Amino acid sequence: MEHWLTKRAHLTPDLVALELSNDKTITFAQLAEQAKDFATKLYRVHQRGHIAILSDNSLDLAIAFWACTYIQVPVVFLNTRLTTREWKRQCEDADVQTIIFADKYTDSMSSLPVPSYSIASIRMSTSVECPIASQINLDSICSMMFTSGTTGRAKPVMQTFHNHWSSAVASALNLGLMPNDKWLLCLPLFHIGGLSTLFKSVIYGMSVYLLERFDEEKVHHAIMERKVTIISVVAVTCSRLLERLADGHYPSAFRCMLLGGGPAPKPLLEKAKEKNVPIVQTYGMTETSSQIVTLSEQDALRKLGSAGKPLFSASLQIEYDGSRAKANQIGEIVVQGPMVTKGYYGREEANKEAFQQDWFHTGDLGYLDEEGFLFVVDRRNDLIISGGENVYPAEIEEVLLSYEGVKEAGVTGREDNKWGQVPVAYVVTADENVTAEELLLHCQEHLASFKVPKEIHFRNQLPRNATNKLQRHLLKG
Repeated sequence: MEHWLTKRAHLTPDLVALELSNDKTITFAQLAEQAKDFATKLYRVHQRGHIAILSDNSLDLAIAFWACTYIQVPVVFLNTRLTTREWKRQCEDADVQTIIFADKYTDSMSSLPVPSYSIASIRMSTSVECPIASQINLDSICSMMFTSGTTGRAKPVMQTFHNHWSSAVASALNLGLMPNDKWLLCLPLFHIGGLSTLFKSVIYGMSVYLLERFDEEKVHHAIMERKVTIISVVAVTCSRLLERLADGHYPSAFRCMLLGGGPAPKPLLEKAKEKNVPIVQTYGMTETSSQIVTLSEQDALRKLGSAGKPLFSASLQIEYDGSRAKANQIGEIVVQGPMVTKGYYGREEANKEAFQQDWFHTGDLGYLDEEGFLFVVDRRNDLIISGGENVYPAEIEEVLLSYEGVKEAGVTGREDNKWGQVPVAYVVTADENVTAEELLLHCQEHLASFKVPKEIHFRNQLPRNATNKLQRHLLKG
């Protein structure tokens, strides 16, 4: 297949590829030209192994990434929020031979035993003769990202060009494409939800409004004034946007708030419904190159709380004790499809465990209703087993979030001599008058006794990763 960016630059050279908050724009033709130029300079310092990129969202990062595709080198994306020790370990695990980084991380690079170059220094260097790929081998590795590593050592997920292509096409078949679509991207490009939007932009010929990070004021302004039509969010950023919207309304051109990153609390969905904000729930992960299940717009209100049905080229089923689960029976979500990873780089044992009979075992828990709609319940590793009963943290969090004054809630298990484990809750409130006693009474009214938290702790904030997903394993008393 012809190189995607080259093809897009030929088809729609003057169409805006990326729009920045400082009003700077770059067309697809300019993006392709600058990426090829950067590739001829990058080639001078890198000839073997993989390249890691360490940068926040920026035009430079997008150019550097596409440059790597032109010299056919897989890119390992490093999470900017990790420590130097973690970067070093990930570079070892993913065969990184060169690191390119944004200037702000210069001081951190000195302790890493891998040749490192700032993006600015490469851009200012001299070009060399090098082969610029005119074609893309769909089966070759395009990118690698590490799983969040909530338990054990994070694993490098291999994502092929075919994975990314399949994900983008399947998403378009589900959400549709409008001539005026503009996708606001504030998720980190080093996470799949962010990177997948870059592919959609080039494959669709769609403009992307790029922000360095989530900022509710900037996002709100972009939706209201910059003709943004789609945005990807997680529950906590969605909640902040709804608070910012207050009694207002988004423009009619805004057609989709794609909500992923874990089970969505029902109070949040109901709040969005009241405000006529078009929430479309989705389910996906690094291993599926972004979404693999999405709720169609026509079912969004009828199936409130569901992540939808598998995308056109994907398959999904629920397994319980090694067999296919019945309707409404909770079990492990397993998936198939061309957007699913080949596996983890250099992790044969992990691959054997994750891939069984051509199905990828996600480690997530959910169920399918009678119509085949997926409802995601929780991460299997977050499951609390109390007195032999399964307790799902997301269910308790949803009840806590329904109490007026509670902004955030997180639940995890605590070891208990009598019950094995018991749930413990951590909350962030907007009202300092909210008490633990009130919250416990509220939980007792809405939950079975074994699901009621044994303790409630108040926090100023809850631990979240770069995409604002709650990290329950970091919750502590």
